[in-house]
Parts: sequence; C-alpha cells; structure tokens
Amino acid sequence: MASSIAPGPAPGRSRHRRRLRFALVALASVAVAAALALAPRIHSAEAQVQASSEWDGADCDVTVPGSWASSSLLPDPFTKIDGSRVTTREQWECRRSEIKELAERTIYGDKPEAPDSVTGTVTSSRITVNVSEGGRSASFSATVQLPGGSGPFPAVIVYGGFGADTNTILSSGAAVVNFDPGSVGAEGTSRNNKQGAFYTLYGASSSTGILMAQAWGVSRIIDVIEQSGGSVLNTSTGVTGCSRYGKGAFVAGAFDQRIDLTMPIESGTGGAPAMRSIAQEGGSQPLSSAYGEQPWLGDAFNAYTSNPNGLPVDTHEMVGMVAPRGLFIMENPHVEWLGARSGAVAALGGAEVYKALGAEDNISYHSNVSDGTHCATRSEWRTPLQQSISTFLKGSGNPPGVINMHSSKSANLSQWRNWTTPTLGQGDPEETTTPPDEETTDPKETTPPEETTPPPSGDGCTARVEVVNEWGSGWQGNVHVTAGGSAIGGWTVTWTWPGGQRISSSWNASVTSSGASVTAGDVGWNGSLNSGQTRNAWGFVASGSSVEPTVTCTAA
Repeated sequence: MASSIAPGPAPGRSRHRRRLRFALVALASVAVAAALALAPRIHSAEAQVQASSEWDGADCDVTVPGSWASSSLLPDPFTKIDGSRVTTREQWECRRSEIKELAERTIYGDKPEAPDSVTGTVTSSRITVNVSEGGRSASFSATVQLPGGSGPFPAVIVYGGFGADTNTILSSGAAVVNFDPGSVGAEGTSRNNKQGAFYTLYGASSSTGILMAQAWGVSRIIDVIEQSGGSVLNTSTGVTGCSRYGKGAFVAGAFDQRIDLTMPIESGTGGAPAMRSIAQEGGSQPLSSAYGEQPWLGDAFNAYTSNPNGLPVDTHEMVGMVAPRGLFIMENPHVEWLGARSGAVAALGGAEVYKALGAEDNISYHSNVSDGTHCATRSEWRTPLQQSISTFLKGSGNPPGVINMHSSKSANLSQWRNWTTPTLGQGDPEETTTPPDEETTDPKETTPPEETTPPPSGDGCTARVEVVNEWGSGWQGNVHVTAGGSAIGGWTVTWTWPGGQRISSSWNASVTSSGASVTAGDVGWNGSLNSGQTRNAWGFVASGSSVEPTVTCTAA
C-alpha cells in the first residue's frame, strides 16, 4: 500500500536556495567536523555551533516523491528517499533536509524562509519584531525578564509564559523571553481563515498549521536577537513550552538549527509522541482529535489522521532533526490523554540519530515524576533543567544525558523498528549488524561498555546485570551477555533476586519469573554472538532496591 501526494513545490515558499548562506554554513560544518573527529561526544555549546542560519541544509537538492511505502514501523531515519543509506555526517545533513521537506508536506505545512525584511529592537524588557514580505507587513513583540548579574545573557523563549520553571531558568543565569504564540498563529480560527502575523504575510488560507507558523515567529525573534549586537542578549537560545505550547516548542526546535536547547513539556498528540504509537496507545488523544481541536497541524495531515502508517516520517525523526543540539523532553505519565508512552517511543527512536552522530549525551527524556498535575513545576526536573541550561546555553558542565521512563509508560524500541543504527563518520562508515544498545533505553553508549566480566575460557557464555539508573520507586538494569571461545546462536540467563526485587517491564528478551527466580532468553536477533563478543543484550525496569545479582548464562 502506498500513500500519494502531489509532488512539487509547496505553496507560498520559494525553493530558491541562498548560496551565500550555504557557503557560511559549509565553513561552520568544516569546523564542527574537525571537532567531531577529535571528540567522541558533542556536548559543549561551542561544539554545537554548526548552523549560522536557520537551516544548514538549505542548499540540498531535495525532490519529494509522489508516493511512498506504508508501514506500521517507524521509518528509518538513515535511509534516503532514493533508498540508499546514510553513511557520513555530511550525508546526514541532506537526509535531514529530506525529513524536513516530508514533514512539512504531510504533517506541519510549509515553513517559509526568512521574509524579505526582519527588523526590531531588543531591550532589557522587550523585543519587537517587524517583518515584511511581498508588500505585506506585520509586527509582534515579546517581553524580556533578565536574571541577576551582568549580561549579555542567553535566553529561553517561553511559549505563552508557560513552560519549564522560569525561576530555575533565571537562577541558572538565562533570560526569559515570554512569547505570545497567538500573535503569530492564533488558536480559535478556522482552517480557511487563520489569523496572526504569519498569515498576514502568507495568507489566511495558507495550508501551514499554526504550530509551524508559531515556530516561524520564534525564528524571527532569533533574527532580531542576532541583529541586536549582543548588548542585552547573546545568541545562545533555548525554547520551551507545556501542553499545546509544548507542541510549539518541539516544532520550533526541530525547524531552526540556531536553537541550542529545546525543552517540550507534556506536549501530547501533535507534539513529541510518535504518531504511529499514539494510534495504538489507549486513552491518548486521537490524531483526528488533535487535528480538529485547533489548526495546529497542516491541512495535509487530514489525510493521515486515520492512517498514520501512511506517513513517510514520524516524530522520532523530528527528534533526530534537533540532533546534535540539546534536547530535554519532559512528560507526564499520569494523564493518559498526553500519550507518554508514545513520547518515549519517539525519544528512543530519535536518540538513535544522536548516537549515530556521537552526541548521545545531548538528549534527555524524563517521565518518571510523581505529581500528576498537568504542567506542574516538578522537583524531579529541576536538576536536569539546570544542567541543560548550563551546558547548552552557557557552555559549561555536562548535560544530564538520561532516559528516565516511568515504569507504567516505558517503551520498547525493538517493537517499532526494523532498521539498524550506523556510526556516521567522515570516511568509511561503521554500522551495526543488529539493533545495538539503544534497545536498553540508555542513550549514552554507542559502543559496548568496558566489561568487568571476562569471556569464558571455553564454550558457552557469561552474563552480568548492570544498574544504569535509579529513582525513588524503582531502577533500570541492563544485561550484558558475552560469548566464550566459540560463537553461540542463542542464550538463556537466570538469576535469583536476593531481597524481594521484581521486574515490572522488560525489552528484547523473553522473561519469566517465579518467586525470586528470573529466566530470560534471547528474541532471535540478539541471540547470536561471535567468539568473545559482548552484547548489551536486553534491559528491564524493576522495583525494590537496586542490585547486581550473580547471573548464570547457558548458550544455545
């Protein structure tokens, strides 16, 4: 089965690519490539500065096909439209542009390039933005709240004044820019009579949804900040929002590569959660409901509200579009409507792009919170929020780099993909032959960790449990399996809990428990290991105190 859509340029956007802009970006990309070659992980603000403009793949030649295959699995972010695989970081830049075009065409609507004229002012209390395009003009503004100390300061653009905890943002040394997204793309309007500054320029009947229109507004604020000379605000910029504003923040971060830190909160359907998964997650807002509630999504998405399998992209690829920049996704597992499990699916899928780029520490996902109030200020998020601001906006410290899923809303990426994750280099590619460590939900490892358990001297296998994450109500473990002197075609591991621990969820293994005894077997693709090879084979979430029990491994 295939989904069809007319190819060709989308309305209201010139496909002319600006060569000067690309040339500037190419120079920046060379600098980043050198940095990547020297460092296995990218997490400093300096290493992230790779886009001197809104989109660093603007010169890529992208031709959108008239149809594409339908699939219930998440599309492969590393397979190009022509069917070839991405093998280098340079190729990824244009693959990202393909994803962008497909997402605009089917989900969000088109985001025009910067208009003919963008001017404005930045003061300690206000930003004004004036735009003109094709003889039409519009204006909007945002308020500014500065932290203590001397500037210039990095800024976090907060959708509707309703996003990550502003007190934590200010105390971390970043300014808060309160942006009224309705001034650019208003809610409560019909699809053929959209209102706001964006639609003043591009027409009230534009097929672009208001999430993309609002993201365009964020880009214009950044334009003005860049023009201001840095006396009040510097050019390190973050964006955040909660609920419907979380949807907007997610889209803004994906479609402007000057945004250093993206922080969507409880964004729900139309935001971070994977659309294919939303359709199967009971209690989450249906795609048709999100499409009809407000003109958030582009008009073309109407064709996919009951057929997300027909989409050529999904939101894990929007997560991947943010890479290698900072991303901190925060979700609420206690409100079914918000689809937190589907958010975890998208985060795990998108984390594979971060891994491929060697920037796995730059993405964090956190849904393991106790307070179920929608858009509450949560103590569990305070420290990773501070770490993210320090790393990505101020260029100091290390990012949180954590995937912390609530046990009731954990996800298993292996159920959603049939593709593998390459390691994207400057030269010859290295690609895994089986789904690698991402199935453990830990985005921090692109190569197997150093093993403390040596391979057995004879045939057979050994295994060990590694505690990789802990929280108040439970913990996460990974199980590493090592083949002995001969290759093995499968494995079974067993252990006995010492103190009342219990597995509440697991992935990539067939697990049975009887009292304190645990038995787990491979699921096919992760069963075969070469002589001496170690695989981070499977993972689980458990209750009780964390422990690394003695594990017995039997080879098949």
